[in-house]
Amino acid sequence: MIIPVLLLLSLGITVIYSSNADLAIAQGISALIGLIFYLILRQFDYRSLKVLIKPIYIVILVSLIITLFLGFETRGSVRWISVGFFNFQPSEFAKPILILALAHFWSKNLPSWRNIGKSLLILLPLVVLIFRQPDLGTTLTVGFIWFSLLIASNISLKKLLTLFLIAALIAPIGYSTLQGYQKQRITSFLSPSTNSQGIGFQVIQSTIAVGSGEFLGRGIGRGTQSRLQFLPEFRTDFIFAFIAEELGFIGATFVLILYLIIFLYLFKTLSHVGDRFGELIIIGVTGMLFFQITINVGMNIGVLPITGITLPLLSYGGSSMITTLTSLGLIASITKFGLQKRKIPIFSPFGNL
Repeated sequence: MIIPVLLLLSLGITVIYSSNADLAIAQGISALIGLIFYLILRQFDYRSLKVLIKPIYIVILVSLIITLFLGFETRGSVRWISVGFFNFQPSEFAKPILILALAHFWSKNLPSWRNIGKSLLILLPLVVLIFRQPDLGTTLTVGFIWFSLLIASNISLKKLLTLFLIAALIAPIGYSTLQGYQKQRITSFLSPSTNSQGIGFQVIQSTIAVGSGEFLGRGIGRGTQSRLQFLPEFRTDFIFAFIAEELGFIGATFVLILYLIIFLYLFKTLSHVGDRFGELIIIGVTGMLFFQITINVGMNIGVLPITGITLPLLSYGGSSMITTLTSLGLIASITKFGLQKRKIPIFSPFGNL
């Protein structure tokens, strides 16, 4: 797994360096810190982390509360706390601790309605605090982590359909709580040309950047959409369009192949994991990565609404980078300490129809 991870890190730092050397250095430092966390976690048996889940969860929760009052605002959102020379984004670190908390919970409990409610109590404090920042992308990501592990709990199809019905009924209420610009992102996705100089500008410029790269790309440092500042947030939310413009279809495909290799490794590990806790961690990390990659690439090519979700291991951002590598460090720990030879995996979705 480490080979595609290092290749993605190298590619991300390279394209960021082509536009801003200082940011590339900062990204490299974040990647180094993340790799240190990865290597440290790899040396510890992941099962020993169970005693740390509750205190770390509380620390993250307190950090999110502090962010609402003491965090600094960037582009209309209050998501970061300044810790000396480092800006800390607690919402990013909520992802791996939520995976651990839910994996620990579902490894000991069956998916009864009572336990489904308890799992929501683990999720809701994080969701409410992250949504208040506001950070729709991370809110959706932690929600999908909860959903992935709910599926992995072997919930019955009947219960799942009931939950979908409840979600459909409360969806209009959720939509009404969105910020104005968040609603505009959804409407601009459906018809970007109706507001081509406003919120639809991002969708249009992103698809132009992807298409202008053609097969081989314009070359590193030669992307006109990004260099002339037409493509917004091209080092973070729209880095896939940035790569597609400069490295073309070949470069974009290479990125997707590297992600595919990581997923194949995760699936292979899942089929041999020796305990329920480790299995659920793998499913949680897989769900998190799948959701972020799918949404980010989808919004870059104009087939999904813009939600501000970063592309793992590529997008600029220290907290996101460290979080992703920490999560993969958990997988490395499972690979080292939790595998056993068996043919039938524990995981069986909809086991109780």
